[in-house]
Amino acid sequence: MVFGSFVSSPRAYLSAKQALELANVYLENANNADDAYISLVLCHDTEVSLYQAKKAIKHTGNQSLVGGIATAYIGLGKLLERRGQDSGARASFKVAEKLGGKVQDPVQPEKSPRSSGIIRSIKDTFHSSGSSQSPGSVRDSIVGPPKQQRHDATSIPSYIFAKNVPPPIADLKLPESDERLSSTPQLVCCLNLLQDFRSPDDISDPAARQWLEAAMKDADEQERLHVMATEIIRAFKRDEIKDAKVIAEVVCLAPVLNKDAFHDLLGEFYSGIDNSGLLNYHQVEGLAQLIQGADPGHLSADDLVKVLELLSTRLRDTHQQSTQYMYQLTMAVSHVLDAMADTKVTGLDREKLHEPLSTYLKDLQESKDTYLVYQAAYAYQALLCVPDNETVWEAAMRRTGKVIQGVSGLVSAVKGLDLIKFMEGLEGIQKGCEGASVIVDIVTTAYKDVSSLMESGQTFMDSLKQGLSFERKRDWYSALRGADTLIQNGELATFKKLVCEVPCRLDAAFQWGVCQRLGDIAVNSVWDAGTRRSAIEFLGEIYRDDTTWGQHSSVKQWILNILMQISSSTEISQLHSTTTATLLQELETSGDEGKQDLHRMCRDKGRVSYPLKTSLPEPATPSLLDRVQNRPDVEGSLRILRKQRTKERGNAVYIPPQAKTNRQASDDAQFPLMGKVEEFLSSDQMVFLLLGESGSGKSTFSRELEHELWQLYKNKTGRIPLHISLAAIDKPEHDMIAKQLRRIEFTEPQIREMKQYRKFILICDGYDESQQTHNLYMTNQLNQPGEWNAQMIISCRSEYLGNDYRDRFQPGDRNRQSDSSLFQEAVMTPFSLEMVHAYIQQYVSFYQPLWQTNDYKQALDLIPNLKDLMKNPFLMTLSLEVLPRMVDPGQHLSTTRVTRVGLYDHFVQQWLERGKKRLGEKDLTPQAREAFEGLSTEGFSLNGVEYLKRLAVAIHKEQGGHPVVEYSQLKDEGSWKDAFFNQKHKQLLLEASPLTRNGNQYRFIHRSLLDYGLALAVFDPQDKNKISAPIQVIARRGSAGSILSLELQDESENTDISHGQEPDPNSPLVWRNFVNDHSLLQFLEERARQEPLFQEQLHSYLEHSKKDKKWRIAGANAITILVRAGVQFVHTDLQGIRIPRADISYGVFDSVQLQGSDLRKVNLRGVWLRQTDLSRSQMTGVHFGELPLLSENNGVFSCAYSPDGKSLAVGLYSGDISLYATSNWERIHVLKGHSDWVRGIVYHPNGSQMASCSQDETLRLWNVDAGTCTHIIIGHTSYVNGVVYSPQGNQLATAGSDGTVRLWDSVTGDCRRTLSGHSEPVLCIAYSPKDEQFASGSEDRMVRLWNVITGDCIHILSGHSDIVWDIAYSPQGHQFVSVSSDMTIRLWNVETGTCRHVLKGHGNAVYGVAYSPRGDQVASGSQDGTVRLWDVETGVCLHTLTGHGDTVYCVKYSPKENQVVSGCADGTVRLWDISGGSLRVDSRGHSQKVCTVKCSPKGDQIASGGWDGTIRSWDSQTGEGLKVLRGHTETISSVVYSPQGDYIASSSTDKTIRLWNMESGDCRHVLTGHGGYVEDVAFSPQGQQIASVSHDNSVRLWNVATGECCATLSGHTGNVYSVTYSPDGRQIATGSEDCTIRLWGVENGELHKTLHGHENWVKCVEYSPQGDRLASSGGDVTVRLWDVEEGECRFILIGHSDWVWCVAYSQKGDLLASSSVDKTVRLWSTVSGECRAVIQNLQDYHRAVDWNTSSDGMYLFTGCDDGSVLKWQVVEEEELCSVRLQWSATNGTLTMTGASIQDVQGLTQINKQLLKQRGAVGEPEHMLREASKKAMTMASVVSKLKQSSDKAVQDPSSNEDTSSELQVEETES
Repeated sequence: MVFGSFVSSPRAYLSAKQALELANVYLENANNADDAYISLVLCHDTEVSLYQAKKAIKHTGNQSLVGGIATAYIGLGKLLERRGQDSGARASFKVAEKLGGKVQDPVQPEKSPRSSGIIRSIKDTFHSSGSSQSPGSVRDSIVGPPKQQRHDATSIPSYIFAKNVPPPIADLKLPESDERLSSTPQLVCCLNLLQDFRSPDDISDPAARQWLEAAMKDADEQERLHVMATEIIRAFKRDEIKDAKVIAEVVCLAPVLNKDAFHDLLGEFYSGIDNSGLLNYHQVEGLAQLIQGADPGHLSADDLVKVLELLSTRLRDTHQQSTQYMYQLTMAVSHVLDAMADTKVTGLDREKLHEPLSTYLKDLQESKDTYLVYQAAYAYQALLCVPDNETVWEAAMRRTGKVIQGVSGLVSAVKGLDLIKFMEGLEGIQKGCEGASVIVDIVTTAYKDVSSLMESGQTFMDSLKQGLSFERKRDWYSALRGADTLIQNGELATFKKLVCEVPCRLDAAFQWGVCQRLGDIAVNSVWDAGTRRSAIEFLGEIYRDDTTWGQHSSVKQWILNILMQISSSTEISQLHSTTTATLLQELETSGDEGKQDLHRMCRDKGRVSYPLKTSLPEPATPSLLDRVQNRPDVEGSLRILRKQRTKERGNAVYIPPQAKTNRQASDDAQFPLMGKVEEFLSSDQMVFLLLGESGSGKSTFSRELEHELWQLYKNKTGRIPLHISLAAIDKPEHDMIAKQLRRIEFTEPQIREMKQYRKFILICDGYDESQQTHNLYMTNQLNQPGEWNAQMIISCRSEYLGNDYRDRFQPGDRNRQSDSSLFQEAVMTPFSLEMVHAYIQQYVSFYQPLWQTNDYKQALDLIPNLKDLMKNPFLMTLSLEVLPRMVDPGQHLSTTRVTRVGLYDHFVQQWLERGKKRLGEKDLTPQAREAFEGLSTEGFSLNGVEYLKRLAVAIHKEQGGHPVVEYSQLKDEGSWKDAFFNQKHKQLLLEASPLTRNGNQYRFIHRSLLDYGLALAVFDPQDKNKISAPIQVIARRGSAGSILSLELQDESENTDISHGQEPDPNSPLVWRNFVNDHSLLQFLEERARQEPLFQEQLHSYLEHSKKDKKWRIAGANAITILVRAGVQFVHTDLQGIRIPRADISYGVFDSVQLQGSDLRKVNLRGVWLRQTDLSRSQMTGVHFGELPLLSENNGVFSCAYSPDGKSLAVGLYSGDISLYATSNWERIHVLKGHSDWVRGIVYHPNGSQMASCSQDETLRLWNVDAGTCTHIIIGHTSYVNGVVYSPQGNQLATAGSDGTVRLWDSVTGDCRRTLSGHSEPVLCIAYSPKDEQFASGSEDRMVRLWNVITGDCIHILSGHSDIVWDIAYSPQGHQFVSVSSDMTIRLWNVETGTCRHVLKGHGNAVYGVAYSPRGDQVASGSQDGTVRLWDVETGVCLHTLTGHGDTVYCVKYSPKENQVVSGCADGTVRLWDISGGSLRVDSRGHSQKVCTVKCSPKGDQIASGGWDGTIRSWDSQTGEGLKVLRGHTETISSVVYSPQGDYIASSSTDKTIRLWNMESGDCRHVLTGHGGYVEDVAFSPQGQQIASVSHDNSVRLWNVATGECCATLSGHTGNVYSVTYSPDGRQIATGSEDCTIRLWGVENGELHKTLHGHENWVKCVEYSPQGDRLASSGGDVTVRLWDVEEGECRFILIGHSDWVWCVAYSQKGDLLASSSVDKTVRLWSTVSGECRAVIQNLQDYHRAVDWNTSSDGMYLFTGCDDGSVLKWQVVEEEELCSVRLQWSATNGTLTMTGASIQDVQGLTQINKQLLKQRGAVGEPEHMLREASKKAMTMASVVSKLKQSSDKAVQDPSSNEDTSSELQVEETES
């Protein structure tokens, strides 16, 4: 009773003594409280009691208690300091000092022994309250920050709202005089400038100042603008609906209206609210905005009284409405009250205004809706703050200006708050409000004690109702209003600080308001992505951090509801909804079990739809301004389009793709594609080309991009995203945008409006599908005066384009001069494994397939090649769809073969089956039902496949492959379309087929299905009518190879067809050339690999092409498919075949008969034609991809094209200069005069003169036409290393080894200036095309830029770490390039001198560099013997050109850019054709010389290593590449298999040995220790030891298990080149540069014997299989056979004419193979020593040989210097031994050795020269003529294939690959 009576009495009646005693009790309990939050509550009560004590002393004048009060303040300060409340502590200390207290030595507050009974009762009550609960229960009830923790912004991660940002404003362009206005905000900006600025000088923005100057002189324009505002108000008044959009538009006029117009508008709102049947909260919201934006002088007290009275009256009628409606209405009322609280109005009777609304708001306390109660509490607080006199809040928050968003922020929003003063003001509010405070029971809101959401909401409402918000002013409302001001001004970092440090930060009502505002930021598109993401993460922090923010379950529930709204909103971007969804998943496991239960309850209940503020409503369509200006309604139609496109997109599975800069770039150099496109859209570039393989996801990305852009679209001012399927537009090269807009039903006035006033982002999808060749940007005249304003993103399949494709896309001017700076491209890269897994997870979640995520992941791990297939997004979609049915139950996944064509087989079958089921369940008409039953009886799926095939054929035949079919029943009656889209049974098949319909347009769901259908029409494994072989009814479609997976019936029907029968004349092979259709060829290539029957058909077409030219298209297609499928033609009779335009690039045709064949325009790039007879063939227009090389007697150091490209000058070591005519590459002049190396050559800009410089220290000028020297210029005192003309040609600049740069008059030869600065010889010089500067490079590693006029050095550029050899300026002059001995190329910015790119890739010093004429590429030549082409923009290496045998000193582009010329120290000049050719690059071979080959012990694999630093393994039967091992940094000198075949050891010139696991490809050990190149390595027969030899003259033995060196054997006096173990493992033999062979004991390392006999170094040693013989070879061109026991030489095998690199014994030991630099491989009898066979006419010499013997024969493998690995069959027949090529894994080198070109027709002179250089001969050799007599006929090939296919059908379980058997018919050579 005592406690209760005290609580009911106000604290103000206590005496000073009682107040002090009460304060001490509070303080003591605050010190003892374990719970931090309770402690702070008690501190607050202590402060209030002390405040009352001070007040009482002041009233009575009794000063005796002042010291006690000061002491209490000191104690309070210390406690607050411990609790981390530094600002409160400082305030307490400050008060204590004023009262005379000593803060330095504070005293603990006394416990008064004479406490009154009242005080003791309070004390006991607190103790009993604490003891009645468990120690943790109070803490769980109200949790605050822990002890010692400072409550400031550091509790939130620093990256959240890291800084203040500019407030979101509309960037509006000010209109010209009489120009039509684009939006009402634009009008507001104009009127605001005219109203608020008396002088233009007051404006800092130049554009605004200029506009105002003009407007102030134009009274008519001012009048027009004012009238426009008045007319907008009239239009608003006429509008009958007055929805949120027109309200939002009209209220923005409020700040710029005169008083009469404002009252007119205010009256319209007043009457609208007064007269509406149902109170419209949009109008109330508009009224609030109108009051907020009004000029202070426009509003009177009477106005506001009327408004409040009206609201009070209308609100009485709304109690029966829905709670959500009440919530929105109460929120709107809150905003009106906020506006009144912010507006300075005097003379208001607050009591009169308060009562009507307070009753309404208090009534809402009884609502069961938590959200509504909170909003009512907020509105009540706003009502309490409607001004009656000056308050702390008004001082902090009153408006200081109008809220107008305009041009560049000309007119600011509310000025930023002084946060410190504002916080002090809040403390004052808090103290003042607490004067009437009462003690209330603690209300539990901790989530641990909440068993339901209803209970959670109730506890929150209880706390509101029991005095938190409805009884008095609370500081949380003021804090939230301050937060609103900060958010409005973009002061988000300050907002974070306010939220974290405000006194009421732990108040649940305050936290509710903060979370609501964070949610509003997160969904509001006017904020940037980073800000919105920070808001989402801020919500997550408040949810997670219970220690800092407490455990208010209602707040946690509110946060979860907000996050669920964000994640499911369609109004925000995919990025933010995904971010939020991820956060929700993380929060699901956050906290303890109680918190997780709360999350689970919220999730099960689902989100509550209380709206967040996404942004201001979209303007009405037509807007009020549009109506005033009679503008057509564009926005309404755009909004419909936006909703339609959003609906079409749906909730598709989408993984953000990665891309690279161009097709040649490595897939490792990836970047997010969406980010790159966003960069493009924010730049000045105009065209973005998106390339990708078929199925890479281009269309999916285009649709996602459109969706993202629609989310970011801003009405009227924003760029309109327009997705255009180019294939659906008729002739998109003209008026493409208008055609698309008409298709989606925009009217002509709307189209004209958008063309004149709007900007577009065009997303043009399917350039290839529309079969375009035009530059759509240029033909549509985009961004030209009076034309469409647009940026373009255009997609195209990579394979559709040739090499020179950029001109089709780059923007240009009216003269069609393209500008690469306005163009960008990207190539979509395959999905990574992580992306595949993410896609699978989404797919399983969305579609609930038969398999689960783990099932798919297991399939990925176990099914061969599936990972590679699923890197393609469309193939991945097919895989996920069909895999569950494609894999038989119980089948082991590792035995499942999945191919691209197999996936399509199953997908189409499954699609048709689902279509059949859907039709069967559908309510069909009787006629349709009858048709359906008939189709089902015949086989619905078979009919469906036939329909698909025929439709694909018709599309290609009737409309050239254009994928979109437009069908009109009336217009197309009787046409070919009628047969597919009108007949009843066809309509059923149409409905069941994988087709999509858009209006009257039909297309396959993916372009690749059209290609698949046509491929199926070429060869369908099920079509027994077209397969000339036994075939049975197939119960199930497709697999990796349908022959192997057929489910055969018991009865078979042989349909043997004679080989004389013609193939199908209606096959697409006959009437359509497929050569350039990459996607179609992929399907056919796979079929050919799998189906011998298909190969038979293709060979049949080839055979028939010999007889009749009507088969020539089919012949070209057939041989193209066969070559792509890996079929190699060896000793094949192809005489007379007709294959014009075929692509047989990189094919192998060894010893083939091609006499009299039609090879016109055939692509022969990189083809192998060794010993092939081409005589009498027609070869007009053939493409080899190369030009003949030019041979000189001396090394080539410099070269230069004439400006017109008609001649080429080459400078030689000898001092001569050769001039060639580029028309026929004949030498036209030899300029003699220099006596030493010609270091530089340059043509005069007009081409009439040429300058050269030399190591003879002279500079010479030449008359080009006459070939005579006109001037000899002497001046340099050492070598003259470089020379260049100025762009005008009147001046020459030279670089000298004397360290100077000299400038010369090009006419007189006089020296004009000598420039010094370099500290070492100057090696190169280049003039800028702008003629204002030149550059020089030196041995001092520096590049210097010089001013042409003054001679001053502008920049000194450092970066290279070695000699700078060459430099060149770009054609535009904005950048230049330099190359160096440091093996790098550097691209520099001319203006800034900064390095843009450092290009790395060459393996040695780089000597020469040149820009392409367009400036988009550079070419470089190096000591590593290669030429590299680089992309300037990205720094990516595009091509590596190999062929030179020595250092490349110079490179130049031809003026036409179709060729690159390079000069080499070996005396050759190579001409590289870079203009076009096949896009298919054969990457199977090594890119450089092959040094070693070894066969595995089982014979199933071989391994090779080469100069390219890679080790490659191959299938020995097929030549298919298996693995590529990378790790060595230099040349691989040797590889060897372990005896078990599970490991490979490799040695390298990088001085290391590596041990590789062959199954995983991982490197197990790296063995180091040798001091020089490691030349050879060998496994011991037991596999426990490795031996290695090196240029350090040593032999080392290594332990395989540990990788440790066991022994080092010394004795050789030169490099050791070879090592081998004896078969018993007891001995090793080594061969050395010292000409000896040494035999060593393995166990003790002792030298057993030294074999002498070789007269030069010994390159290779090899034990015989029996171990009794040893073979050796070396630099004395001999092969020697030694008796191991005796150490004597038994045979010296003589026959080679040059060094012998390698020897190898056959498995039996009776044959020995040797390879030599003389470009032959010889086979020797080890018994007799005679040569049994010679492999000759090889393109290059073969360094390595090894044997493999299997059940079907004896084979030899060789590795060649051209990078190829070859397999030869060795056949011994009595006295004869013959060798035939079986397969070749090439790197694409053109091979013509021994080929006959006798009487070839149409071959150009240049190509003849090229072929002769490559070894072609004028007439066939004798061995070719003999071979032709024995060569097989095509009929025998067909017969062989037939037998193979018969066997496959009879034994479908066989997994044996018969393709190799079919590739070659063996004949003798």
